[in-house]
Amino acid sequence: MNLTLEPNIVTWPETRYAFIEKIGPFQDTARQAWEELHHFVPAIAEQNKITGFLSLYKAGPKIYRAGVSLAGEPQNLPANLKFANFKGGKYSRFVLTGTYANLPEASGRVFEMVAEKKIQVRDDYCIENYVNDPRTTPEEQLITEILIPTA
Repeated sequence: MNLTLEPNIVTWPETRYAFIEKIGPFQDTARQAWEELHHFVPAIAEQNKITGFLSLYKAGPKIYRAGVSLAGEPQNLPANLKFANFKGGKYSRFVLTGTYANLPEASGRVFEMVAEKKIQVRDDYCIENYVNDPRTTPEEQLITEILIPTA
């Protein structure tokens, strides 16, 4: 697994975020949320400029959001989607290069490293930012930023 071992501190900008939210164990809810979201992507893109794909999640309450960032205020989103202006803030960023199949293991390792390094975590959503497009990028070159909200 190709995962950075030292985080970079970054500031995530405020983000217009349209998403599907699921509550429950991530191994059950994440895939389901993404399948539902991808069904709506063509409708979202008809009247909105999609600028990225990302998940926001809180491990404790088991909240998982699969969504897209938008360039502007949302226009005519499908009824099943929720929308929020995600405030962003300070994050510790780790980077996984390679298949999305490694994400559960990589995320677990990130949380271990955060604890080992005694990084102060604030109560906010963690982010998985999917940097490149899996439809056009070879699997071994996929880049996912795993961002932990930092105090």
